[in-house]
Order: sequence, then C-alpha cells, then structure tokens
Amino acid sequence: MQVCIVTNTAFSSLPLSPAMLANLESLGYAQMTPIQAQSLPVILKGMDLIAQAKTGSGKTAAFGIGLLNPLNPRFFGCQALVMCPTRELADQVAKEIRRLARGADNIKVLTLCGGVPFGPQIGSLEHGAQIIVGTPGRIQQHLAKGTLKLDGLNTLILDEADRMLDMGFYDSIAEIISHTPDRRQTLLFSATYPSAIKQLSASFMRDPQRVKAEALHDDTQIEQRFYEISPEERMDAVVKVLASARPESAVAFCFTKQQCQEVVDHLSANGISAGALNGDLEQRDRDQVLAMFANRSLSVLVATDVAARGLDIDALDMVINVELARDSETHIHRVGRTGRAGAKGVAVSLVAPPEAHRAQAIEKLQQGALNWQPLSSLKPLVGEPLQPPMITLCIGAGRKDKLRPGDILGALTGDAGIAGTQVGKIAIFDFQAYVAVERGVAKQALKRLNDGKIKGRSLRVRAL
Repeated sequence: MQVCIVTNTAFSSLPLSPAMLANLESLGYAQMTPIQAQSLPVILKGMDLIAQAKTGSGKTAAFGIGLLNPLNPRFFGCQALVMCPTRELADQVAKEIRRLARGADNIKVLTLCGGVPFGPQIGSLEHGAQIIVGTPGRIQQHLAKGTLKLDGLNTLILDEADRMLDMGFYDSIAEIISHTPDRRQTLLFSATYPSAIKQLSASFMRDPQRVKAEALHDDTQIEQRFYEISPEERMDAVVKVLASARPESAVAFCFTKQQCQEVVDHLSANGISAGALNGDLEQRDRDQVLAMFANRSLSVLVATDVAARGLDIDALDMVINVELARDSETHIHRVGRTGRAGAKGVAVSLVAPPEAHRAQAIEKLQQGALNWQPLSSLKPLVGEPLQPPMITLCIGAGRKDKLRPGDILGALTGDAGIAGTQVGKIAIFDFQAYVAVERGVAKQALKRLNDGKIKGRSLRVRAL
C-alpha cells in the first residue's frame, strides 16, 4: 500500500478524452483539488484506491471522472455502482456524475434509494443504466429480487464509507460485493480511517493505493490544560470544565468504578447527560452506553482506563482526566483520544496536591513545561444545560430477527417522514437495535415508529 504524491494539477495532464476535457473546461474545472490530483492518476490506471477526504474536497468529481473513463455507452448494463450512506448524498452524487457525463453520448445514471416506491425503479432498471448510485439497503433488495445484475460491473465506489459503517451497513456492503465480479476496480472514499475501514479494505480490495488530502491543520492539535484543585473540589471542577467549554462529546477518565459512578451522578444532578463505562457492566448495558455515545445522544462518557481500552471513538472534542493517571504512558494514551483526523482537541487534567509527582512524571516524558491554569479562569458559557444533539431510540428487535439498517432507515424516512440527514448512526445487536435521530424530531419519530411497522412488523420502540 503506497502513498502517492502528485505535482501537476492541470486536468489536461491526465489521459482523458478530448470530449471529457472540453466538458471539464465548460464546467469551470481547470485545476485539480489535492484529492483529485492524488487519486485520479491511480484511478485512471485501473488500480484500487483508498482515499481519505472530507465532504467538499472534490472527491465526487474524482471518482465521477474515474468511473466514466472506462464506460461503454453502447452497453446498457450496470458498469459502475456508487454506494452512499443516505438518499440525500446519493441524489447529490448522481447530479454531479450527470454533469460530468454531459460530454459523452447517452449515459444513463439511476438512483436506487429507500424511502421511495420500488415499482418505478424496476421499470427504470429494465430500460437499462450504465451507472447506479444508491444506498446499501435498497441495492440489496434489487439484487435479491433479481431486478439488478452486477456481472458487467467495472467500478465499485464506496462513498463516505466510514459513515456507512457507522450506520451499520457492513453486512449489507459485504453481501452486495459478493454479487460483483472479482475483476472490478474498487474505490473507497472516507473522511476517517478507523479499524473497520482497514478490515473492509483487507477483505474486498486488491493491493489498494492509499492517498490522503492533507487537512489544513496538523494532526497533533491537542491543547493540554492542567488545573490544581483540592480533593473536595474535584466533582464541581468537572462541571465547571464542561460548562465553560460545552463540548459535544467528552470522555472523563476516572481511576475506580466508584469514582465513575460519583461523577455520573454529579453531572446528571447538574443537567449534563452522562453515562458510565466500567468493567462490571453487562455486555448489553455496555453496548447501549457505547451506542449512545457514538451516536451523539450522550455528551459525556465517564470511564475507567480498562473499560476504555480498544474504544474506536471518532470526533472527540475533549478528554478530562478527573484524576491523573498513575503512570505517564497511560496519560499520553488517554489524551491521544482527542484531536484525531485533523480536528482540534482539548485535554483537561485536574490535579490535587497528592498527585503532584504524577504531573512531574508527565512533564519529564513530554520534555516541556505543563500549561497550568487557575480554576477561577473557567467561566460558564450561557445557554441551556449541556444536552446532546441527538436522542437514541431503542428498537426491540435485532440481527437475530433479520433486522437490517436499511429497514430502520426506510421506516424513518418513508412512513415517519424524517429526512435522512436527521438520522444518525444505527447500531444493530443480536436482539435490539439503536438509532439516533435529531432531538427536534425524536417525539415524531418515536410515535410514528410505534404506530407503524418496521419491515412489516409492529415493534416496540422507546427513547433512551
């Protein structure tokens, strides 16, 4: 797996047809964005690619130009398949590919997404389309019905792959890929590169090249602050830190299970949504707390080091050391959980006098003075109590009941009339499933799901 560096950024430097170059010029595309410059030479050679790039980086044009290049306009079977996490993104991607395809004759782009009637899609598929853009659930349904055939596929694209995995689509993606020819080109685009993406690429890609559009800021953007406190101030100090910074998501590290519970009780009493994660939790409770934290319906996860081991948490705004770790290596590990994927992170450590020697050990390891600040410098930001942006709905069925993410997404965006953009992560376990929805639509979503059916069945749904 290599990382490619490219210097020439003119589209005319690429081996593209004169018609494509003329169309790009008419669209105002002169210079390639960093992700286009790094990925297009690899894509046009027919190699597999993992590209790390955020929305707005020009990635759609990169894979759009790439998939149009080998297309045969005279063959009306599906030659390129783009999978997206939501209907809104699929519509946006299809629109961009249609613009890019203007220079070629008779190229059909069809979207296959849930939340819209099935029948007309079958009709469109019968007429044939070279490019399909859709969501995993609906693509899977068409494959099962035999209305979509992928034996002529050249190019498979997973767009916003990390978000699709967050929404629980791993099994669906794997099943769809099993219907595609081995000799296909696979392009994976993702804003982050968690372990699940590594697993996905290892299973389904052939010697993928890896490129990354550098974020404009350095990845080591973690601001550390240390506050000296007296032991009896500790709980109130945690509240003060949260009230002054108002992070959307924070992990507070404690030393013991008992301390975890004390912090959760104290935060809850102060109107801050928090949940404990410790080694004694039943698997089902652990799954629930982690699902709620990952989907942004829990603001603060209070954890011991043992419980937090192996957690794969993206986009963590803040780490709070309620008590300093006993050794400086653990401290570095705790702090490194924020400020990932180019985002800025803050790590706050509360230090009582008996822990002063631990602070000295950290200073020695980091080879630099610690940033000490007075507790009195923390001023609460005015506003509502710290409430998370999402609410989790728990559905009383899971994997063993053959419930899939697409079924939940379909029930919410179809009958319940919620926009796909208002639905967050979906996590499916053996006997239950969790879905996050925006706080403002949670009541409506809960009522509609309880009154209606999911996958033809009435299921019990409750808000956590």
